[in-house]
Amino acid sequence: MSLQPFKSIGIGAAFSPNLKANLHEAARLSLFFKSKLFLIHVGEVSDDKVKMLKIFLKPFEKDNLDYEVVYKPGNPVDVILSTTEEKNIDLLILGAVQRERFLKYYVGSIARKITRKAKCSVLLLIKPSVERVPCEHIVVNGLEDPKTEQTIKASFYVGKQLKAEKITIVEEIKQEQVSVKVDDDKSLRRANIIKERIRLRENSRIKEILEHIPEKYTKNIVTKLQPIFGKQGYSIGHYAQISRADLLVMNAPSKMTFWDRLFPHDIEHILTELPTDVLILQ
Repeated sequence: MSLQPFKSIGIGAAFSPNLKANLHEAARLSLFFKSKLFLIHVGEVSDDKVKMLKIFLKPFEKDNLDYEVVYKPGNPVDVILSTTEEKNIDLLILGAVQRERFLKYYVGSIARKITRKAKCSVLLLIKPSVERVPCEHIVVNGLEDPKTEQTIKASFYVGKQLKAEKITIVEEIKQEQVSVKVDDDKSLRRANIIKERIRLRENSRIKEILEHIPEKYTKNIVTKLQPIFGKQGYSIGHYAQISRADLLVMNAPSKMTFWDRLFPHDIEHILTELPTDVLILQ
């Protein structure tokens, strides 16, 4: 992934109450990232649909928004996935669903299937807005993984384009790495020493990644490193929630096997209850 990873953006254009807000969010992101926007409608073309989409996107005419509408009947999951490949879409935007009577968001069945199978990056929106809500704080995973370096670099690109003020890199550390049973003051001190050594090691690893990011992307953004001991996926989601992050950036799972379905990948903890908007990077 380059430091300009989104040359094309796709969004499912279902004629729902959130359509206008979803299109405005997608159009703004396309302009921020200098991307072409593809509106994917699962169904046949009609004059009324064409007219409505033009009305919703009219405010972006002055900005020369580059967009194309794709009409294709069929199964929603198959249509959206096939269109993302046919149009070489780099980022697919999907809406999340609010649980009834609770301010908790999760990925609906169709969006969840698309998220699991998509070969491009996916942005899950929990509260799309017609008027822009600034993205001030981005939380990004910093776990030790081959994809993490590119994920952190892409997060700074996103932060720069969205004019974010702060990026927190969360290093999730499995509790079992502190292999000391704490039952007295001596074992507690030993556990704390091990934790501190792990923190220093993790911070050193992340700082090395940050050194390879061009200054124009890191300038004017406050960067914080936050090691957390706990369950991967759950810990970073909880942190994003309590820190009131506007965006959580995660690595996409490297693979989805039979065992991943029995013992869910850390991303599944995020999909079960979204703490904020979530960007899953391939």
